[in-house]
This record gives sequence, structure tokens and C-alpha cells, in this order.
Amino acid sequence: MKQNSKQERHISCRTFHVRAAACRLRVKSIELRSDSVATDRPTLVFLHEGLGCIELWRDFPETLCEATGCTGLVYDRKGYGGSEKFEDPWPLDYLQKESLTYLPELLKECNIDHAVLIGHSDGGTIALITAAIHGNVVCAIITEAAHIFVEELTIAGIRKAVEAFKTTPLKEKLARYHKKNTETIFYRWANRWLSPEFLSWNIERYLPKITCPILVLQGEDDEYGTPAQIQGIVGHVSGPVYSKLIPDCGHVPHFQAKNAVLFEMTQFIRTIVT
Repeated sequence: MKQNSKQERHISCRTFHVRAAACRLRVKSIELRSDSVATDRPTLVFLHEGLGCIELWRDFPETLCEATGCTGLVYDRKGYGGSEKFEDPWPLDYLQKESLTYLPELLKECNIDHAVLIGHSDGGTIALITAAIHGNVVCAIITEAAHIFVEELTIAGIRKAVEAFKTTPLKEKLARYHKKNTETIFYRWANRWLSPEFLSWNIERYLPKITCPILVLQGEDDEYGTPAQIQGIVGHVSGPVYSKLIPDCGHVPHFQAKNAVLFEMTQFIRTIVT
């Protein structure tokens, strides 16, 4: 139990399944039980990376919700964690499909029409596309290590991940969350990014349509992307944008530089809700 603004807050979390876009998605809601929490604040919606799920965020969503006085929603995308299995081949536009179909339908089913999207890696890309097309329900976005195009460093990083999956405990770690679907999830993600047809993947065309405030974060030592990613986002979006390259930090800022990231996100969200 933590103290915030000299008042004790109690967090209530509930995990359940929601039927959205013709599939069953596993969701965790985060509620703050406190008389001082404003009911008109946005919901923080957390979007995981390409190999992620609810549990791999650890306690970061709860900590940020507590710091900002906002409710939260975390979910497993289709094919991940406890959500419905993805039976079809991974399409080239899998990130667009998530942004334009699954996430909007989930927000609708959960009665969320005032969201701050917080996305890590693939989740950051999904946040960008969703904000561009469904800006009526997105009041702000925060990206961590988002990609808007493919770089040589990205490909090199994924090749190293493939080797780690074969030779280190990475497979066993992921299997704790994805169970029997672990190999499918890993190689579907890796093979898509490493495929020749994916080299030209690019979402820069969506960025000028983003008019809401955006905070763009990336580690200076990100093993999957150079500062060109953050520069591309900043240079193309139409709304107010704030960016920060985080020193001594790799691809997972909310773990590798947790205090700095909590500070940046909290300050940004406070400008949205006040």
C-alpha cells in the first residue's frame, strides 16, 4: 500500500474476458478507490510489445494509475497470453489491423471514450495508428520505443532475439505467460519482421493525422531502433509533441529507467487532466 499526496489510495484490479471484434480478449481493469479521484479523468490503456502480455507490464500500470489518479486498462492482444488464439498467418499489416479493428472495438465494449494510449514497441506503433484514425476517443498518447519504419538495427536486434530464443532461457520465460503458444507467438513475430516483404513497412503516412498531445520516449541504447524513430514521429505529427531520449536505457524504458519514465509520464498526463 502506497502513499500519494498524503492520502492512502487502494487499488482494485480485476481480470476478465471481453468479446470484441469477434474474438475473446483477456483484460485487466485498474480502479482507484478514493473519494478524491476525479471521475472525468481519462482511462490509461496499456498496449504491450510484440512478445508481451498483461503480466509482462508487472506493476507499472498500477503505479502510473496511482500517480495520476486515472483508471487503467491492460489487455492481451489476440493470440497472446490469455486471449483467444490467432489461427491465421500473421499479415503484413498486423499492426494496422490491431489499431483499426481490435483495439477500437475493445474500447467500445469497455465503454472507454476518453483514453490515453500508452504503448511499448509494437504497442507504441498501434497507439500512433489508432490516434490517427480514431482521434475521437483518444485524448493523448505515450509511446515507448515505437517503430514507424524498419531499420537495419531493428533487423539485427531481432536476429539476436532469435538466437537467444534458441540458446538462452528466453523461451522458458515467455512460456510462463504464453504457454503452448510460445513458439508460434515468437516465430510469427520474428519471421514477419525478418521477411523481405516487410522491409518496406512504414506508417509515416498516418502521423500527420495525429492532433492530440503525444509524449515520445526512447532509450538512447535501444537495441531495436535508432533516434531516427523518435525524430520521425516528432517531425510528422500535427499535435503538440514532447520527446525524450533516456540515457543509459535500452528497449524497455519503463523497467530500465522506471523512475525517470514514471516522472515523464506523470507530468505529461497531468497536463492532460488539469
